[in-house]
Amino acid sequence: MFRFNYDAGATLFNVWLVWIIVFVLLFGFNEVSRRYKWVGFFSFVILPITLSVLWFTAMKDTTYTDWFHLAKVYSSTAGSIGFWCIRHLEFKSKKTGKQWKLSSQKWALYFPPAILAINILEAVIRDFQVGFLYQGGGILADEAMYVLGGSWNFMNGFAGILNILAITGWVGIKIRKKTKKDASKDMLWPDMLWFWILAYDLWNFAYTYNCLPGHSWYCGLALLIAPTLCAFTVGKGAWLQHRAQTLAIWCMFAQTFPRFQDEGMFSVASSYNSTIMFVISFLALFVNVLVILYMSYKVIKTKRNPYIGELYSDLAEYKMISALAE
Repeated sequence: MFRFNYDAGATLFNVWLVWIIVFVLLFGFNEVSRRYKWVGFFSFVILPITLSVLWFTAMKDTTYTDWFHLAKVYSSTAGSIGFWCIRHLEFKSKKTGKQWKLSSQKWALYFPPAILAINILEAVIRDFQVGFLYQGGGILADEAMYVLGGSWNFMNGFAGILNILAITGWVGIKIRKKTKKDASKDMLWPDMLWFWILAYDLWNFAYTYNCLPGHSWYCGLALLIAPTLCAFTVGKGAWLQHRAQTLAIWCMFAQTFPRFQDEGMFSVASSYNSTIMFVISFLALFVNVLVILYMSYKVIKTKRNPYIGELYSDLAEYKMISALAE
């Protein structure tokens, strides 16, 4: 499934050790940036502005400049900034003198599903692009990476579309109440439950394996597991926020140090086994179909509209997450 760069000095031990370090750093970074308001502001406003100047000046010949990598780094950063604003911004009405929060405005809650759908759609377009243009294999026109296009790209592209359609209940997004143990004010999304997250993770891993085969060891495994683990442990119910923040910081790192993934002993390549690629994408499509079927069942049973209200409010996990909110 993966090929380690033994010729450059890689061993099973040092490659797995680096993977664990990447995972721990992503998880730890997310913990610090979500718990401390101004650390989050620095990480997603000051840092990307500073790095952008470097990318387009001193590093313009070494960093990624193709549309996809730039879209990913800036869309994930925009998502993190937007979520920070929803969590922390408060205003005072000039007319009434009353305080009001951005999170209390329904129009602001359309941003999280919109940025999520855009992020997924970017990858869907990439999957279709590779499937159409690189049948039988070839080097990507915009970066030095070999890809193998095939039916798996189209299966996974459709899985991504289904994943977008299965996004529900954003009108119920809430802010986590402050406690002595957690003052993060996480952006909770009670209707985004484990089965949707699992479907997303399978789809996204298949996408990275199909379209970023030389990077999927890190951005397809460590980068997916870190926010998911956080969402099921210390940061319950805030998966999208965790995903955006870890993705943003990873994209900034990859833009700044592209050789980490592309060259040397820590670079990990795909085996380009078409059977494995087919199975992974088929599994992603199958699970997303199941989620759509379950969603449809709940719509019919409850007569709720998942796009103007919450669909899973009768489930125990939904109630547990909602209980954490202000």
